[in-house]
Amino acid sequence: MHSREVLLSLGSNVGNRLAMLTRALKELDKAGLRITAKSRVWETEPWGVADQPRFLNMCAKAETSMTPEETLAAVKGVEQTLGREKRRRWGPREIDVDILMIGGETLELPELRVPHPYMHERAFVLVPLCEIAPDAVHPLLKKTAKELLAALTPEKMSWIIRI
Repeated sequence: MHSREVLLSLGSNVGNRLAMLTRALKELDKAGLRITAKSRVWETEPWGVADQPRFLNMCAKAETSMTPEETLAAVKGVEQTLGREKRRRWGPREIDVDILMIGGETLELPELRVPHPYMHERAFVLVPLCEIAPDAVHPLLKKTAKELLAALTPEKMSWIIRI
C-alpha cells in the first residue's frame, strides 16, 4: 500500500482541553496516523452553536497507509477512546477530530466527505492549517489553504501554545 498524507483538525471544549488535544495526537499516532507536523493551539469561539465554552483548536499532518475508510474508523476510535459523548450537532465535545483532506483525493460517502465540506468556511481550521500546510490545495475549489484563509473575514483567535 502507498502512503497518504492526511490533514486533520482537532478541537476540544469540555474538560482539560489541552490535555485532550495532547492525548488525541498520541492516540492517532498509535492508531496508524503517523503525525509529521502540528500547528500551535488556538483558542476560538464556538462555531454553529454559540452557547457553549470556547474551543482549543489545532491542525495536524499525518502519514498513513490506511484507506480513507480505515482512516475514518481510526479517527472515530480515538474519539471513542478519549470519551467523546454524543450530544447535539456542533455542540460541546471532549474531542473532535475531523479529516480535512487526504492527499488530493475527493470522496463522497454517507459517513465521510473529503475534502471536509466546511473547512473553507472556518478560520479556526484554516489558521492552524496554514501553519503546517499553507500550500495544500483544496481538490474541489482549486485554491490553497492560504488563499482560502485570505478570503475569510478575520476572526478573533488567540494563540495559546505549541504542543
